[in-house]
Amino acid sequence: MKDSRSVLRKQGPTNIDVLSILSYYLPLPGIISILHRISGVIVFLLLPLLLWLLQASLASPESFSSLQACIQHPFTKLLLWALLSGLFFHLTAGVRHLLMDAGIGETISSAQVAAKITLVISILLIVGAGVWLW
Repeated sequence: MKDSRSVLRKQGPTNIDVLSILSYYLPLPGIISILHRISGVIVFLLLPLLLWLLQASLASPESFSSLQACIQHPFTKLLLWALLSGLFFHLTAGVRHLLMDAGIGETISSAQVAAKITLVISILLIVGAGVWLW
């Protein structure tokens, strides 16, 4: 006769290894969707830097000149580039989501194409921002 506890153990939930999640296949539209959320967090976290830069540029002529010197620092340029990168990706992926909400690109094949277009446009904008900053 079987023990009822062993039967319950076999039917219970199994623990998933965290590293095994990396072996699951996630299609490109899913990756773009996750990156859209991550870019939103990046923009949200770096927005105070942008507001501080705006406030410093408008405070006085002396603070504007010191801000120009601060912006020439590579770390500041890197933060600005990260902010612009997150903003550009979030913008292009947001347009993709808005089009999907309007009923455009809901099939699997058109979602793949829209994800590729989003990725290409985002990369072009991000590289352009890097060239502009440096």
